[in-house]
Amino acid sequence: QPTPAGTTPFVDMLETDWFYSAVAQVYEKGWMTGTSENTFAPRSKTSRGMIVTVLHKLEGNPEAEGSYFADVPLNCYYTRAVHWAANEINSFSQQGIISGYGDGRFGPDDSLTREQIVMILYSYAKYKGMDVSAQSGLEQFTDLDQLSSEAQQAVSWAHGVGLISGKGDGILDPAGPATRAEMAALLVQFVSLMESAQ
Repeated sequence: QPTPAGTTPFVDMLETDWFYSAVAQVYEKGWMTGTSENTFAPRSKTSRGMIVTVLHKLEGNPEAEGSYFADVPLNCYYTRAVHWAANEINSFSQQGIISGYGDGRFGPDDSLTREQIVMILYSYAKYKGMDVSAQSGLEQFTDLDQLSSEAQQAVSWAHGVGLISGKGDGILDPAGPATRAEMAALLVQFVSLMESAQ
């Protein structure tokens, strides 16, 4: 039986949760699925395999062959997505969406930090030809010492276009783990940004 629009089949979240609407949207659009038939695991960490799978879905699940990574098994939920990302990295080396570790590994189950998620979306925005010149000051955040130098431009862009606003009380938490709920919320905002740029 189909799930009514704007709702989810997931029993591990409430309609009053700040992320409920975003999860309902990404589930309805097919951008993210549950971790089981009736759980979403909103507070679980987002992995590298998960975000590549999401970007692959946004691209329309294009076919991709060949694997460059010893730790990406065949027939896993992220396998085709990782193959696609690897091929795109070769084709668009200046705008690599998400690369491996350089030692033959991709690390599909490794969790991502909040700044890493933003950096990946920033790379994907450039790959899609979006204008990423917007920059915003980050002075209101009290924990900028935790923001890595390589993430600064991406985070400044994401803040400038309204993708991120921090966690309240001046906390950005760039090195904190990105949860699946945060990924869903970012994804809704990002796709809206992408559509308005077309």
